[in-house]
Amino acid sequence: MSGTLVLVATPIGNLGDLSPRARHELEAADLVCCEDTRRTGRLLELSGLRARRLLRVDEHTERAAVAEVTGLLAAGRRVVLVSDAGTPTVSDPGRRLVDAALAAGHEVTAVPGPSAVLAALAVSGLAADRFVFEGFLPRRGRERAERLAAIAAESRTVVVYESPHRVGATLADLAAACGPERRAVVARELTKLHEQVERATLGELAERLGELRGEVVIVVEGAAPPPPADDEVVRAALRDELAAGASRRDAAASVATALGVRRRRAYELALDLDGADGPVTG
Repeated sequence: MSGTLVLVATPIGNLGDLSPRARHELEAADLVCCEDTRRTGRLLELSGLRARRLLRVDEHTERAAVAEVTGLLAAGRRVVLVSDAGTPTVSDPGRRLVDAALAAGHEVTAVPGPSAVLAALAVSGLAADRFVFEGFLPRRGRERAERLAAIAAESRTVVVYESPHRVGATLADLAAACGPERRAVVARELTKLHEQVERATLGELAERLGELRGEVVIVVEGAAPPPPADDEVVRAALRDELAAGASRRDAAASVATALGVRRRRAYELALDLDGADGPVTG
């Protein structure tokens, strides 16, 4: 007999967002794994629900919880996993439980629902057809600098979580990395009474917002595509390839790929070099 691990999304602020399916799973589960038993217990109390048993599963206890959870699943039980708010395992504990359950051949399913990532993206007004989620940025050092540089070069919309007291510093760092004119959105206390969504450039947001209260999501516009290479840039790249011994055809193919230009255009410019620089073979 095989049990089921159910990942249940819980409200990120508004209790009305707890779905009927989520309510059913929370009450029917043999065990509810949660980051904070007090916080989840309060959610259940306010929702008029009663769980059979709560088990703390956070970054400190998840590894130890794997044996107990997989043992219950092996006995055919139903185990629910929730985070403090939103969708489990998304910048929250739970991945080890999911991996262990799958490795043991148990079913893993989800009850979808609230997600701060998707809520912030949806209301941002920025492109949502392609995006990346960066979670929390490293706090300092080389790792943070590298992540900021990657965000600056990313062509897709970027969604970042940040703690309230570090929002100002992170906006300033993003403005420095991406440029102050890059559009961005800061969403605070989504779905709650005092929900706030600020839309402006990174430079303006960095000047306007300092330390905030509540949960914060930052959404950053993707980088604009680089301007197309002009003929002189293409010719210079062709000369380098030809000087390295490439044939005219191979040089055109290599430069077209590197600069994102049409191969025919690169080849025609390579032919033009015959007259300007002397004969070229290939």
